[in-house]
Amino acid sequence: MSTSLSYTTIAGEIPTSGISPVLYEIQRSRFLSYVIHAEDEEEARAWLLGVKKEHFEARHVPYAMVFGARSERQRSSDDGEPGGTAGSPILEAIKARGITNAAVAVVRYFGGIKLGAGGLIRAYAHAAGLGLDAAAKIRMTPLHTLYVLIDYDLLTAAERYIRETGVQTEETSYADAVTLTLLIPTSDIELHQRALTNLTAGRARYKLGERKYVAVALT
Repeated sequence: MSTSLSYTTIAGEIPTSGISPVLYEIQRSRFLSYVIHAEDEEEARAWLLGVKKEHFEARHVPYAMVFGARSERQRSSDDGEPGGTAGSPILEAIKARGITNAAVAVVRYFGGIKLGAGGLIRAYAHAAGLGLDAAAKIRMTPLHTLYVLIDYDLLTAAERYIRETGVQTEETSYADAVTLTLLIPTSDIELHQRALTNLTAGRARYKLGERKYVAVALT
């Protein structure tokens, strides 16, 4: 996996502090769009069963789900709607927004007026889009953990450097010496090590930790 590979996902069910689902009505049919963050298909399907159970009277609950940093795993279902009129438009709505590790289910309550294939495609795409647009997004970025061990007399200067450069941090450990936990893009590790070495006159010591995805909120 590329060390620079970031991806966008959603923070949770939509919105985390607001109304769920998002409602879209057309020609008396009601479309209820649900969105969830999910790391794998098993998690998404368990959630989907709950949505279907809640709306057991609905005629159709098509869905789509996308997983992987490259959106390489994709699933969709028309759930009884004419082929290609529901699951595919929902899937395209997810892909068009560059979102992954997410699932969308659109519950349809038929209003008695047929929409036709084109109408269904537009309705499901629009409903899915409304749900996705209402969801809080986060950007997942791969960062390396860099532990920096320094003496207490160097702490003020090191903390000033961290503030000025905007380096992300995790909890600092205070023992016989101070261990700063920095989260840094792999390509920037040498740059920060060199700067901190100069700042501390060569007294800083380093240990490279794990690489992990870190969430950054999107506005």
